[in-house]
Amino acid sequence: MPNDANSGLSARFKPHAATGQILPVVFFTFLCYLTIGIPLAVLPGYVHGDLGYSTILAGAAISMQYLATLASRPLAGRCADTLGPKKTVTLGLSGCALSGALLLAAALLQHWPVFSLILLVLSRLALGCGESLCGTGAILWGIGRTGPSNNARVISWNGIATYGALAAGAPLGVALAHTFGFAALGLAVLALAALGYTLARRVAPVPVVHGERMAYRSVFTRVLPHGLGLALGSAGFGSIATFITLFYAARHWPNAALSLTVFGTLFIGARLLFSNAIRNYGGFRVAVVSFSIECAGLLMLWLAPDAQIALAGAALTGIGFALVFPALGVEAVALVPPASRGSALSAYSVFLDLSLGITGPLAGFIAGQFGYSSVFLFAALASAAAAGLSLVLYLRNGRNEQGGQAAAG
Repeated sequence: MPNDANSGLSARFKPHAATGQILPVVFFTFLCYLTIGIPLAVLPGYVHGDLGYSTILAGAAISMQYLATLASRPLAGRCADTLGPKKTVTLGLSGCALSGALLLAAALLQHWPVFSLILLVLSRLALGCGESLCGTGAILWGIGRTGPSNNARVISWNGIATYGALAAGAPLGVALAHTFGFAALGLAVLALAALGYTLARRVAPVPVVHGERMAYRSVFTRVLPHGLGLALGSAGFGSIATFITLFYAARHWPNAALSLTVFGTLFIGARLLFSNAIRNYGGFRVAVVSFSIECAGLLMLWLAPDAQIALAGAALTGIGFALVFPALGVEAVALVPPASRGSALSAYSVFLDLSLGITGPLAGFIAGQFGYSSVFLFAALASAAAAGLSLVLYLRNGRNEQGGQAAAG
C-alpha cells in the first residue's frame, strides 16, 4: 500500500476508534503470552526440584525461549514485511501450539530427567519462535489497521496484552499444576494456541506495505543505541521472571506468583495512566524517568526484609518498566521507512531477547555465588546504566525528538 494511503487510513481514526481496531489483533499477543506465562512460575521449580538440576541450568532452560526469540527476530521481521502480519501471527501461534505439545511430552517423561529436560528445551525453543512471529506480526497488523500515526498506541496496547497475559498466566499455571499436575500446563498451552490460530484466520488481513526496504544490517545499526537501553533495562524483568520464585522460597515467603501478578498489573496500570506521556514529553525523557523508577524498585527487592517490601519492589519495578519498550521503540521505528517497520521492530526487539537470554544464566551464577537477592542488585545497576544511556541519547537528539514523535505516533 502506498504511504499516502497509509496516512489517509490513520487520519480516519480518532483515539477510541483506533483502539477498537487495535484490540482484536493484540488479543493474539495476549493468547501467545498467556502460553508463556502459564509455565513461567512453575518451570524453575520443576527443573530444579523435580528433575534435580542446578539453579544455573534451571535459569538456562528458561532462557532457551529468549534465545530462540532472539535468533528468529530477523525472520519475523521479514515475514511481517513480505508475507504480511496476519500470516506471521498464524505461524507464531502454530509455534506456540508445538511448544504445548512438547511440554506435555516432557511432563509425561518426568521419570527420565534427561529426556524430560531435552523436550522441555525444545518446547522453549518452539515457544520462543512463536513469540517472535506473533509479537512482531500483531504490532504490524495493528499499525496496518490504524496507520503509522498510531505507532505508539499499538506498541503500548501490545505491551499491555503481553504483561497482562503474564500476570494472569503465572497464578493460572501454579493453580493448574497444583490441581491437575504439570502435564496440565502443556494441555493448556496447546489449547490456547489452537484457539488463537482459529480466531486469527477469521480477522481480515492488511495489505503488505510496498516501497524502500532497508537491509537488515542497516536497520540494526540505526536502532542499536535504543536497543542497548532496552537490553539494560530488561534485566529487571528477566531477573524477576526467572528467579523471584526461588528468591521467595529461599526466604520461606509465601505467594511468589503474586509478585509476578503485581508486576504485570502495575505495568498495565502505568501504561493506561500515562498513555500520552511519550507523545507529550518525548520518548527519551520518558525512558530516563522509567529506568530510574525501575532501578528504585529493584533496589527495594535487593534490600527487602520481608515479603511485603519485596512485593512493593516488584510493583515499583513494573511501573518503571511499563513505558520502556514504547518510549525507545517509537524513536527507533521512526528512523526507518514504512516498508521496513517490521525489520525495525524485530531488530529493536532483539535486544530484549538478548537481555532475557543472558540474564537467566548470569543471574543464576550470581545467585549461586552471592545469594538470590544479589540478582536484583545486578539488575538495578543495569537499569541505572540504561537511564544514563537514555539521557545521553536525549541530549544528543533532543532537538529532533518532538519531530520524530509527530511522525511516528
